[in-house]
Formats: sequence, structure tokens, C-alpha cells
Amino acid sequence: MQMNATYTSFVAVGDSFTEGMSDGLPDGSYRGWADLLAARLAARSPGFRYANLAVRGKLIGQIADEQSAAAAELGADVVTLVGGLNDVLRPKCDVDEVCARLAEAADRLAPSCKQLVLMRSPGRRGPVLERFRPRMEQLFSFVDALAERHGAVVVDLFGAEVLGDARLWADDRLHLNAEGHRRVAEAVWQALGHEPEADWRAALPPAVRPGWAARRASDARFTREHLVPWIGRRLTGRSSGDGRTGAHFSAGEGRAFWVTPPAGGAATTGDVTGWLRAQP
Repeated sequence: MQMNATYTSFVAVGDSFTEGMSDGLPDGSYRGWADLLAARLAARSPGFRYANLAVRGKLIGQIADEQSAAAAELGADVVTLVGGLNDVLRPKCDVDEVCARLAEAADRLAPSCKQLVLMRSPGRRGPVLERFRPRMEQLFSFVDALAERHGAVVVDLFGAEVLGDARLWADDRLHLNAEGHRRVAEAVWQALGHEPEADWRAALPPAVRPGWAARRASDARFTREHLVPWIGRRLTGRSSGDGRTGAHFSAGEGRAFWVTPPAGGAATTGDVTGWLRAQP
């Protein structure tokens, strides 16, 4: 990987992890690792263009069908493709089919860009992770093989001990919090050949275990606010992404579009909501 390479455009494809949940902004939108990375890349490249097509709740087949062609049409320097975890965390899943659909998306995206980036997604330590670990490891082994086939970069978040720490995860126990997203942005930044600005694998200080009452209150809040709604969507066949499109996809036009920092440079905070739509 070329050190300090210059990239002039970036497209992010995937589900809620790439959309940015749960790194929230005051207006209710999300600023996740992809937005943070885009801002940092833009600071090095005048005229930088960015498109985030990721949508929460999407399965890998939906990502392949609804995002990969639109992303490929843009012809970006860098494309990140992360998906399949929503599939393998479901009670019933054909992991071979998940891998096949992931390959379909990668096969479409790799020829369209200068650098494809794949990831071994992080997992929050606990019983859920252990239950689904065999499926996740099968998927991630395939990601490694897929990367070798396409000359893609693999960012191994799953293998980073710190990203399993519950303190880097939001209250829903499914998505990273702001600090978690900051570390992922740094991990991808380094994987693209840039000089490290922080140690994204650095361990957190020793945890202080909450008392019994605090743990029970947290469990009750999680069940009420996150688990019950999630079960309700599964029972009714709904998804949190129903009716949504990616932040930079126009349903009316049926295509993705670029955004670019306004005059004066990129927002170093990674808040790209003020970026302007670029000309095709």
C-alpha cells in the first residue's frame, strides 16, 4: 500500500455500520466512521467527492442489488464494502449464500475503483457474539479470500480486542458509539496507507463493573427500547431501513450523487451534512 496516497473520491456501501449508527449529531442524523474518513481524506485533496449509500437494516442481497451498481457507476478512487453481518445474526442463515452475494457485489465494485476496501466487522463481547461466532468466522474467512482475488484491502476490526469492549458500543448493543466510529475511521485511514494519527487498537482503562441494580436497570432499558422493537420488526417482516435510501442516493433520479466540501475546506469534525452536491 502506497504511504500517504492521495485519493480524490470515496464511496461507502453497506448497512447501519457504514451509515453511522449510533454516532448521532444534534439534528438527529448520524456521523459515523465513513463520514469521519471522508472529511480527513478531503483535507488532503481539494475538490474531493464523497457518497455514502449505506442504509440501516439491509441484508447483503439488498446491498448487492440496490447499492453496488449505483456505486460502481460513480467510479470512485476508494470504495468500502461492508455487509453480511445482518444476515448471519439472524436465526436462520445460509452463510454460503451470504458469501455468494457479497462476492457478487465485490465483483461489480472492484473493476470500478482504484482501491476496494473490505472489513472483518467488529463484534461486541458477550453471549450473542459467542453464539454466532462460527458463522462470523466463516464469513470473514471468505472476506480474506475475496480480498486476495481482487487485490482489496482488508481492515481486521474483528481481531482488535478493544473493539469488543462494551464501552465502545451504543446502548442498543448493536452499533458502535462515537469513540468506536472514530477508531474505525483511524483503522481505515491507516489501511489506505496514511501515517497513523492515533493507536486505534489502544486498550481502554480497566473497567469498573456496575452494581447489580445498575446492570438490571440497563438490561431493562435495553429490552424496552431496543430488543422489543427489534423482535417486533422480525415478526412483522419489517426492517429499520424500509423506505430509506442512502444519504447520497436520489430515489427520484434513480442514481447516486457526489457531495463535496463547501468553499473553505472540509469539516474536520466529520459532519458532512453541510457538504454540497457536486456536479456529475
